[in-house]
Amino acid sequence: MEFRAEMRYLRVSPQKARLVLNLIKGRRVEEARNTLAFTKKRVAAHVGKLLQSALDNANFLSTEKGLDVEIDNLYVKRAIANDGPRMKRIRPAPQGRAYRFQRRIAHIELVLAERGKNGEAMSHVVGEQRASAPAKAKRRAPAAKKTVSKKKVGAR
Repeated sequence: MEFRAEMRYLRVSPQKARLVLNLIKGRRVEEARNTLAFTKKRVAAHVGKLLQSALDNANFLSTEKGLDVEIDNLYVKRAIANDGPRMKRIRPAPQGRAYRFQRRIAHIELVLAERGKNGEAMSHVVGEQRASAPAKAKRRAPAAKKTVSKKKVGAR
């Protein structure tokens, strides 16, 4: 089961948000919260609130739908920062000119999932089994190289 939370129209560049999101991808929720608490980036506080929201969603759904969700086994499965609309602005420049620039906006999505005791993702569907690794594709022999004929260059 996946639990998600989304924050839209956040006034931060998606590139800067991805720096913080990459720190918490794949980590357990408690470890991700500690990482965000000690990260010196402005967006870390917003991502911390988003992580708490996703955790609250998991708590709510587990009590509401009667799912057996172990909060200690949750981890950050996916953390994405996408572009939002850009605000076009103008900055004064020398000699009466104007430079245009864009203020970027981010949409951040965070997905939590439950990890089993073995460290692999759990599935709540009974009888579902993981497919074995796909067989390696057969390699073809490289195609014969074409020889390039050399042109004679006449002396002038």
